[in-house]
Amino acid sequence: MKIAFVYSSKNGMAQWWRRLNFDENMMEEQEPPPDWLAECDSDETIEAIKEALAERWEVVPIESDDEAYNKLRESKPDLVFNIAEGISGPNREAYIPTICEMLNLPYTGSDPLTLSLCLDKSRAKEILSFYQIPNPKFWILDGFNENWFKVEFPSIVKPLYEGSSKGIRDNSVVRTIQELERKVAEIINDYHQPALVEKFLSGREFTVGVLGNSPNLEILPIIEIDHSYLPAGANPIYSYEAKWIWDRPENPLPLFRCPAEISPQLKVRIEEVVIQTWKALRIRDWCRMDLRLDETGEPNILEVNPLPGILPRPEDNSCLPKAARTAGYTYNRLIQRIVEIAGQRYGLKL
Repeated sequence: MKIAFVYSSKNGMAQWWRRLNFDENMMEEQEPPPDWLAECDSDETIEAIKEALAERWEVVPIESDDEAYNKLRESKPDLVFNIAEGISGPNREAYIPTICEMLNLPYTGSDPLTLSLCLDKSRAKEILSFYQIPNPKFWILDGFNENWFKVEFPSIVKPLYEGSSKGIRDNSVVRTIQELERKVAEIINDYHQPALVEKFLSGREFTVGVLGNSPNLEILPIIEIDHSYLPAGANPIYSYEAKWIWDRPENPLPLFRCPAEISPQLKVRIEEVVIQTWKALRIRDWCRMDLRLDETGEPNILEVNPLPGILPRPEDNSCLPKAARTAGYTYNRLIQRIVEIAGQRYGLKL
C-alpha cells in the first residue's frame, strides 16, 4: 500500500510564508512572528513518522505547500497520513483534507469541517454548550465597541484560532480591566484575529488522548499537568513558556503524571466528558483533549486537538505519545495504529 505522508515542516512553511508575504518594495526580508511556526514539525519528527510508516508501507513524503495538490494528484496514494497544519487562518488545518476529498483520496483524521470548528475555539465551544458539555464561560473581543465590564475575573486571554499554546503566555491570566485591555490588544496586533477570553478555572488540569472511531474508542491513560514544577511566581497554566521555553528536552520539567493519580469517580467523569465531546464534534481516528476542573470539581473542556502533536522522543514531553507509551504502544506502533484505524473506517486492505 502506498501512503502519502503530508506534513508542515518549520522550514517549508517559513519559505511559503515568505513567498506569500513577499514585498519587493521592502528593503528587508519579512519574517513571521516568533511563535508563528510553533505548530509546524521539526525535521526530526517528520523523519520519525516517515520511518514508522515505512516499516510497513511505501511512503511518499509531501510538504503541505502550494504544490501539495499536484503532488497528491500525481502520486495517487491509497491513503494520506495527514499532520499538516498550514500557516494562517481558522481553516488552515482543513486544507489538505479538503484537497483529499476533491481528489477522492482516503485520509487519516477528522474531516475539514471538524478541523476548522476545533481550531476556531468559539465555534467549538458553542457546539459544546448546545450539548451541555461543560466548558469555561467565554467572551469574544475584537477591539471594537467592547463592553469590558461583562468579563469576569480572573480570566485567560487566547488567540481565537491558534494551537500549541501560541499567544498563551504566562501573563495571559488577567485580573483587572487594564490587564485585559492590554492582553486583548496584544492578541489583535500580533495575531490579527479576535481574542477568546475565558473564565479562568483554578482546578487540576488534564490532557486525554483518544484513538478509534465511535463507538469503539480507546481512551489512553489520562495525563495530569502538575503546575507546581513551573518556576516560582508563574501562573498555573501550560503556557507557551511552559511548553517551549522552561520545559526543554535537555532539561525536561517533571510536569506530567501519567497515569494521573485520580479517583475512579473522577476518571469516569473525565472519560464521559471526552466521549461526549468526541461525538458532538464528530471527531475521527485520533485526538487529544485538554480539560480543567472548575471550583466544583467538574471537568471542563479547554481545548480539542483533532490534529495533535506527536513528537517522537520521550524527553520532548509530547502528550499523545506519552499516553500511548503508558498504554503499551511504541512510537512506531502508535503511528501505524492511526493508519489502521483510518484504513478500517474506509474498508481498506492494509
